[in-house]
Amino acid sequence: MKKIFAILLSLALMVSTAAFAETLTMGSSIDFAPYEYYDDETGEIVGIDVEIAQAVCEKLGYDLSIEDMQFDSIIAAVVSGKVDFGMSGFTITEERMQSVDFSTPYTTAKQSVIVPEGSAITSVDDLFNPENTFNIGVQIGTTGDLYITDDVEANGLSHSIERYNKAPDAIVALSSGKVDCVIIDDQVAASFVEANEGLELLDTAYALEEYAVCFAKESEIYDEFNAALEELIADGTVQSIIDKYITAE
Repeated sequence: MKKIFAILLSLALMVSTAAFAETLTMGSSIDFAPYEYYDDETGEIVGIDVEIAQAVCEKLGYDLSIEDMQFDSIIAAVVSGKVDFGMSGFTITEERMQSVDFSTPYTTAKQSVIVPEGSAITSVDDLFNPENTFNIGVQIGTTGDLYITDDVEANGLSHSIERYNKAPDAIVALSSGKVDCVIIDDQVAASFVEANEGLELLDTAYALEEYAVCFAKESEIYDEFNAALEELIADGTVQSIIDKYITAE
């Protein structure tokens, strides 16, 4: 009888612990395949960032909730405490570090340029030629937006920068001829090119960068989250997740 009671008590404690597991909320822009996107068949949010966040939360004993929001509103949501952390292909930049703290980088990426087939833009150098004038599409608040804005101002270029709330909107504008090119992260760019006929990627990268998770300054979960992330990087879990979505050429 005592043995049965002990088993029942143990089960009750397990159920109670699971029922009251603390939830961490991740702010993300779910239009950024293969890092975060809606599965066409299930409607579930999936992707590299999603699985890495799930792995960290599982390791720490948290449940994970994901808040889909516009990319340029994520850092504000992190700072205000609306979400516990932001994970949406965030590149570490000096400007962003003034508002948030970043985790250890978990992958490297590059900014790429998508153009229509037969475009007059044949290399990144064409964007730096002061004799050229192009309409350039970007997702607002991304590093593609930040980099081209800085380069236009610093080099006296005459390009027009068209900013869109969602990455797919920029691709629609490119396909319809409203912009001449789109600057966006390489793996995301590759997904769009594969899904849209008549588009191609330039061979040269626009910029190289590292992705990391962002947290509010003095976040209470920063240390344990970052430590768990570093362990998952060290034991190969993070790379196995990336390899699941990105096939090495």
